[in-house]
Amino acid sequence: PRFSESVLDDVCRHRRHHTKKAFGRSSTWLANSSGEPAPDVVNIPYALLISLAAPLKRALGKPVVVTLQGEDLFLAGLPEPYRTDALNLVRAQVADVDLFVAVSDYYAGFMREYLHIPAEKMRVARLGVNVTDLSVTSRSRPADPFTVGYFARVAPEKGLHNLADAYRVLRRDKGLPPSRLLAAGYLAPEHQPYLDGITRQIASWGLAGEFEYRGTLDRADKVRFLHSIDVLSVPSGYHEPKGLYLLEAMACGVPVVQPSHGAFPELIERTGGGVLATSESGADIADALGGLWSDPARAAELGRRGAAGVRAQYTVGHMAEGMLAAYEDAVARSH
Repeated sequence: PRFSESVLDDVCRHRRHHTKKAFGRSSTWLANSSGEPAPDVVNIPYALLISLAAPLKRALGKPVVVTLQGEDLFLAGLPEPYRTDALNLVRAQVADVDLFVAVSDYYAGFMREYLHIPAEKMRVARLGVNVTDLSVTSRSRPADPFTVGYFARVAPEKGLHNLADAYRVLRRDKGLPPSRLLAAGYLAPEHQPYLDGITRQIASWGLAGEFEYRGTLDRADKVRFLHSIDVLSVPSGYHEPKGLYLLEAMACGVPVVQPSHGAFPELIERTGGGVLATSESGADIADALGGLWSDPARAAELGRRGAAGVRAQYTVGHMAEGMLAAYEDAVARSH
C-alpha cells in the first residue's frame, strides 16, 4: 500500500511517543529496582539500538558497550534517503558509547570507518562455539560419493547459487564423478523463489538427482549433517563479519572453502582448517573444492587442523574471556 508522507509522519510520531514512554519506565525500573544487583556495565547488542546509550548512561551512571555484528547489511538494504539518514543518526551517537565490541578483526576495522568510531573505542571479542557435541569425524579419504555441503541461511547474500555453479563446474569441467551437493539452513518465505530457481537451474544441467535441500535442522541434526559431508562452503558475496557456520564445521573436522574476504581469511588462517578461494564466483570456488577432492590427504589434514584450531582459539570460553576483558576495559575507562 502507498501512504502519503503526512500519514507516515503521523505513524512515526505515534511510535516514537510510545517507545519513549516504554523506555522511560524501563530505565526507571533499572535505576531503582530494589533487591536487584546494580549493573557494572550495560551492553546494547546491536548498533541500531544506539539511541538507548545516552539515556541508559544518564539513568544508571554506568558505562555502555555496543556489540557490532552485521548492522551494515541491514543499513545497505534500506532505500534512500533512509539509508543515509539512518547511518548519520548512528554516527551522531557514537560519542555516547564507551566501547564498541566487534566479533572479528575484519569487522572492527570496517566498522571503525563505516560508523566513524575512534580507534580507542574499538575492541574485538571473537566468536566462539560450544564444542561439547561437535565430535570430530575421521576423514582419511572422501566419502562415496564425494559430498559438498552448505549450511547457512538460504538467501542470495549467502551465495548458495555460487556453490551450485561451482558444483556444475566440478562435474562438467573437472572430472568429478556423480556426487552430492547438500544444503541446509533457515529459509525465509520470501526466499523460497530463490531456492526454487537454484533447483531448476541444477535440473537444467542434468544434475537434479545430486542436489538436496535438507531444511532447517535442530542441533543434533546439524551435527549429523556436518558429519555427512566432505567439505563445507558458503560462498557469500557479502563480506561476512562472523562465519559461525565455519567454526562449527571445522570443529567437526570438516575442511572449509571460502572466498578471500570479510572475516573468512582470519578464521581460516588462525585455525588452518580450510582453503581461501580468490573470489565467491563458481569458477574460483570450484578450483578450491577440486583441489580438496583430488587430494584426500590434504583435505584430511585440513580437517584435523581446523578441529584443533577451533578448540584452541574459538570456543565459547574464549568468547566469554574476550567479552569480559572488554567489559573490564569499559569500566576502567569510565573511571
